[in-house]
Amino acid sequence: MTQYLLSVYMIDGQEPPSEEEITKMYADVDVVNEELKQTGAWVFAGGLHPATLATVVRENAGEVLLTDGPFVETKEQLGGFWVIEAADLDAALTWARKATVACQAPVEVRPFQDVPEQ
Repeated sequence: MTQYLLSVYMIDGQEPPSEEEITKMYADVDVVNEELKQTGAWVFAGGLHPATLATVVRENAGEVLLTDGPFVETKEQLGGFWVIEAADLDAALTWARKATVACQAPVEVRPFQDVPEQ
């Protein structure tokens, strides 16, 4: 089976959801998570704090620099993710459909690279 990253994107500038909407989203995501676990597709998942709380670490001419804020200046930032196992892209997209409805945000699907056996 292939592992896929389902990335959930938050869009800056959108009106934040109400407490009621957040409660529903959390409950809906819990349902998707439980289904992923029951079917054996679950690997790992997590939600992230806003990108404004990020620290970027980079090397430049032998010096390691730390800067505040997101790495990329964009309106869309990674807000959370799932790592799942699926038989193929169609199966991963089926999970992404459930995920985007549950978390009410765009979900990008990307396969992990195969690691050569050593």
